[in-house]
Amino acid sequence: MILRRLALILAACGALAAPAGAQEPATSPANQAVAEAEEAAALLRAAMGQLAEAVSADDQVVALTEVIRGYELGLAALREGLRQASARETELRARFEAQRGQLSRVLGAMTALQQSPESTMLLHPAGALANARSGMLLSGVTPGLRAEAEALQDDLDEIATVRELQSNAATMLGSGLDSVQEARRLLSSAVTDRSSMPVRFAEDPAELQALRDAAQSLSDFATGIAKMEKDVGAPMEDFEGAQGNLRLPVIGSILRPYDEPDAAGVSRPGWVIATAPAALVQTPWPATIRYRGPFLDYGNVMITEPSRGYLMIFAGLAQVFGEVGDVLNAGDPVGLMGGAEAPAQEFGSRFVADAASGGQAGRSETLYLELRRGNETLDPAEWFVLNPIVEPQQD
Repeated sequence: MILRRLALILAACGALAAPAGAQEPATSPANQAVAEAEEAAALLRAAMGQLAEAVSADDQVVALTEVIRGYELGLAALREGLRQASARETELRARFEAQRGQLSRVLGAMTALQQSPESTMLLHPAGALANARSGMLLSGVTPGLRAEAEALQDDLDEIATVRELQSNAATMLGSGLDSVQEARRLLSSAVTDRSSMPVRFAEDPAELQALRDAAQSLSDFATGIAKMEKDVGAPMEDFEGAQGNLRLPVIGSILRPYDEPDAAGVSRPGWVIATAPAALVQTPWPATIRYRGPFLDYGNVMITEPSRGYLMIFAGLAQVFGEVGDVLNAGDPVGLMGGAEAPAQEFGSRFVADAASGGQAGRSETLYLELRRGNETLDPAEWFVLNPIVEPQQD
């Protein structure tokens, strides 16, 4: 029995040494996630590097919007890469736990052999034939254990790769936060200073104020705005032809779909989108600002008209840009979400931890998006495109 145990242990020990000429293993799931995260990090660095050029650009609003958008796209992609890598690490650690008993038995046998006389490790008590059979057992077991040991080493390498990614990401994110915060501050000033914005009709603050004060709901308010016929015509581009191809106005996750009740049983004819603090909100289509400002308990509200008879509503913003009557181009900023980001020295590690936990962690703000045609509300799912960065909520 001692030699049989010895054969198993020697085979296990031999498996720890990689055979000569071993080929490189195929790309692991963790390495793939790391590669994607590194591409996202390159987007982040590029966005931060464009800030100086944006400050000197002729149209600062466009340039700064691109900087912030690029940063947020990179951030969202990095978040997904970190989530995948952390999920892989959890899977590998669970595998180690499942094999803990087997490894403990091997280590126990090795300890027992260390206390055995050397003669019993070299000679089989049943003679030379039994000794030869033990050698055959050793040669037969070694390849399988070697393969298992190599797989174990690959798993350990994957975990080390994930840990390195997380450390590097935390450092880079902390250093980049100041840059994007400066870009947001400059964008607020640039939008206010921009004088080239075309205007379709003059603002009527008295009528809007009266309408806002009389409205009992967002629906009533939007219906009243739709009836105000003082403009010279909505943008002529084919908005209806864009159905199913619109880009969502913010990077985040769909927290509550169209008409789905919340915990209090209240349903809204639009989407609730979870976003990160201070996220940029953009118009997905050329549109005219019909209203901007506070309304009831919605926070700041922006109501735009992308085409005659249609209204697009954004609610829950901390800042809104532009003035009533301004005509926006597709992709123009309409405002910023609220919420407080962690300080730069904490942001990186907190972002990494939130990404690893998945779900809505780190997305503390909510934007309400509603699309209307006349008095009818439309399901945004029929108009907007979802992608890996702007996705439905995961269970």
